Amino acid sequence: MAPDVDPETARPPTAAPGLIWSLVIPVKVLAQAKSRLAELTGTVRSQLALAMAADTIAAAAAAPLVGAVVVVTDDPAVGDIAARLGALVLPDRPASGLNDALAYGAAEARKRWPERGRAGLAADLPAVRPGELTVALAAAANLGAAFVPDAEGTGTVLYAAPPGVEFRPQFGQGSGNRHRAAGAVEIGPAEIGPTAGPAALAGLRRDVDTIGDLRRAARLGLGQRTRALLADGAPHPELAGILK
Repeated sequence: MAPDVDPETARPPTAAPGLIWSLVIPVKVLAQAKSRLAELTGTVRSQLALAMAADTIAAAAAAPLVGAVVVVTDDPAVGDIAARLGALVLPDRPASGLNDALAYGAAEARKRWPERGRAGLAADLPAVRPGELTVALAAAANLGAAFVPDAEGTGTVLYAAPPGVEFRPQFGQGSGNRHRAAGAVEIGPAEIGPTAGPAALAGLRRDVDTIGDLRRAARLGLGQRTRALLADGAPHPELAGILK
């Protein structure tokens, strides 16, 4: 029997076999986002954060193993674009940080779709592809609690727990080691299979905290909203030349 699907916020899991996931993406209020990009003006930082979040949400919504995207945010602009991309938008009722927002969204997803896995995804992944999420989530289905580290190996971009496994995200600085210490399995080449290649999760692992990160993400290929923001002629001189 097919899972119970909310037609407003989820897609039926017909595109690929295997465990279907609810994917939670917490997004800060844009005025507070990307504070480490100090060389950018506040307006540009907000626009960049919104574009990257939108591209992340769009990629998640297009991944065949993702049955629903749950966006936890108090920002109206984020909520508007997330809803238009098909996500279920929840206010950040805990209002106490990234991990509490993830846990809150995952708890709501479990109420609605208890047969699905739950996963948390960073919101600043402008180069992520649906296929990368599919590879990572397919691997996670057989691993218990699992995570994908960022490109530096110290942080986390994806944390996943299949049904029956406690959802305990520990995002933030040094989160890779915290997830490992808690028993979560790191998803790497051995977990995704030898045919995938070393760059199989490159876009998924490339979160953006600095201009250098953004340049590296651009070399992998950006989503359409971030690419449009950085395109020649866009009114953002601080970001000029990144696509070259």
